[in-house]
Amino acid sequence: MKRILQTVMGACQAIAFVAALSVGLSANASEAGFPLDKAPDRVNNNASLQNGAKIFTNYCLNCHAAGSMRYNRLRDIGLTDQQIKDNLILTDAKVGDLMTVAMSAKDGKAFFGKTPPDLSVEARARGTDWLYTYFRTYYKDDTTQTGWNNLVYPNVGMPHVLWQLQGERAAKFEERKDPHDATRMQKVFVGFEQITPGTMKPQEYDDNIADLVSFLSWMAEPVQLERKRIGVVVLLFLVIFTLVAWRLNKAYWKDIH
Repeated sequence: MKRILQTVMGACQAIAFVAALSVGLSANASEAGFPLDKAPDRVNNNASLQNGAKIFTNYCLNCHAAGSMRYNRLRDIGLTDQQIKDNLILTDAKVGDLMTVAMSAKDGKAFFGKTPPDLSVEARARGTDWLYTYFRTYYKDDTTQTGWNNLVYPNVGMPHVLWQLQGERAAKFEERKDPHDATRMQKVFVGFEQITPGTMKPQEYDDNIADLVSFLSWMAEPVQLERKRIGVVVLLFLVIFTLVAWRLNKAYWKDIH
């Protein structure tokens, strides 16, 4: 009986540790030290996922492939084959084809300095908070090749493909003393300045980015909701099994002194 309890407790602790680790990684600052904003979780909202899929196919799928995802898998978020064909396939691809791009890896590296990553599992690799903050921290920078820069990913090779939606912004920095070394100065970000307006208001843009990131999260693991549901069922089963085993053990040994 003691061994059973130890096994169950060990499994629960392992699950809790993985969950806490995931949250911790998600909440950390980016590689550049810029703090990450919490991304809204909308993977259980088909309307949001459908909007995210529309943004993805219109703005991202030109350069970034999603080689592990087929168009017809979008049925899982409530779309019909005809809707997929009419609204999301912008090439001569078939509904059953993978989400690939015509640009080769060689051309991508020549254009951007680095091959654009496949976005099938980017949300798993980077984390949704990273992506949510990244898409919202582009700013104009005439010193870069593309004319854009990013607070989360400094000197990024990818231009701001969503700039028409967000508008053009400049980043404002101040020179401040390094808190760890008073003899040194460091450049600190203090805010954005809107240069030209976008077609979306700031809150509307953030809302659409949340939909896009949720879609990328769903695409990285389309069965994640089912996985979580099964996980809850398994934990409930282990709890019930432990109680039953405990009662059986007690009943078996009650007459033995």
